Amino acid sequence: MPQAIASLPRQRDRHAAVDPRMRAMVENVLIGSPVARALGVRLASLTPEHVELEMPFLPTNVTHGSIVHGGVIATLIDIAGAAAAASGASADEVKGGATSSLSIQYLAPAQGVALRAVAAVMRRGRRQVVTDVSVYAEAPDEGALVSKALMSSAMF
Repeated sequence: MPQAIASLPRQRDRHAAVDPRMRAMVENVLIGSPVARALGVRLASLTPEHVELEMPFLPTNVTHGSIVHGGVIATLIDIAGAAAAASGASADEVKGGATSSLSIQYLAPAQGVALRAVAAVMRRGRRQVVTDVSVYAEAPDEGALVSKALMSSAMF
């Protein structure tokens, strides 16, 4: 087996269930937060180590014309990364978390479209979780990559 493939972290079984207490935390604390509700963020998919969120286009989320503000995209990324980090955790060991670092590359404007954030855990340690987050423009005929991020979450 090539070394690059052999060194990839093993992903948890996506058919396994998310700890129900962690699911409740994701739904109530992250998706149910005032900022997530104000942005219209919705949970589309939650499995261990993976989450997908949807955010509708809202005229209040723009910076100029119909371009979605970069800070709004960053907030969507932050929520998605935190949810992915929580999705594979055990409520017996983790009571909360906080973003410790976030690096975003904006690749294309999100012009008047709904967005989909796809977050996957790249590496899970005892207290630090690194996630990869991609944000796509959900235009009727395309799923253009709008931004790519790497996020670290401190779990406590």
